[in-house]
Amino acid sequence: MSDSNLQVFIDGEFLPEKDAKISVFDHGLLYGDGVFEGIRFYNGRVFKLEEHIERIFDSAKAIHLNIGFSHADMCQAVIDTIKANELTDGYVRLVITRGAGGLGLSPYRCEKESVIVIASKITLYPAEDYQNGLKLVTCSTRRPAHDTLSPAVKSLNYLSNVMAKIEAIAAGAEEGVMLNANGLVAECTGDNVFIVKRGLIFTPPVSAGMLDGITRRVVIDLARRSGHTLTEQELSRYDLYTADEVFLTGTAAEVIPVRVYDERVIGDGKPGPVTKSLMEDFRKMVETTGTPIY
Repeated sequence: MSDSNLQVFIDGEFLPEKDAKISVFDHGLLYGDGVFEGIRFYNGRVFKLEEHIERIFDSAKAIHLNIGFSHADMCQAVIDTIKANELTDGYVRLVITRGAGGLGLSPYRCEKESVIVIASKITLYPAEDYQNGLKLVTCSTRRPAHDTLSPAVKSLNYLSNVMAKIEAIAAGAEEGVMLNANGLVAECTGDNVFIVKRGLIFTPPVSAGMLDGITRRVVIDLARRSGHTLTEQELSRYDLYTADEVFLTGTAAEVIPVRVYDERVIGDGKPGPVTKSLMEDFRKMVETTGTPIY
């Protein structure tokens, strides 16, 4: 099915893309008041579906947003949307907004939440970036602190990430590294960060102010099962500059190497053996596991 004929799930029914609309009074549009998940499916299977659904329910609960679906119903909505678009490989964007209400901030004027599921194809980075690695730069835009909005909440207010992405693109880079309030590495604009030094793997802890990505968790598990020593600890820019390998993880990005950071060449400028091994292990896993669609 072509993108122009996409079927979009909105509040229990499927609508053609051209008819898939929400109210201009929806608080997701007006105030970024809502939550979302990005979910991948491969070879007719949805990868880590239950984990993604659990996380969006947690995000919704954290912002006091009621979801009028059960976990099972939400899982089924995702699967049904993929089926409606006759896809076997691709990406799902699941969005829950506060719904239509008045122009004031109060969420209690919104009568009912809105549930939106979009299934389509995605190519975040070209194939050569997986072969050669990304260029990263440090962004001046910081990650919000825990006392502002918990990084664990995947909210629709992604403006800080967008601003950091603008900085990265302006600097001629594919991704930007966002620091926390203490000037330590938190994450990239849409991915988690890992480094390899002398054969050991390190990644910032959740307390550094970043999202505990589902792909991040998968890669941590894969690394440890493969016999690697992996430690969650605070990382500075110096740690990335002097790393033997740097790679990123994310639902859309999967596992992707880094070749340059702030004009410092990482290692020998090519994807390292640990990164390549984890990329291969991750690819095997996503092709053979997950919730069946058909």
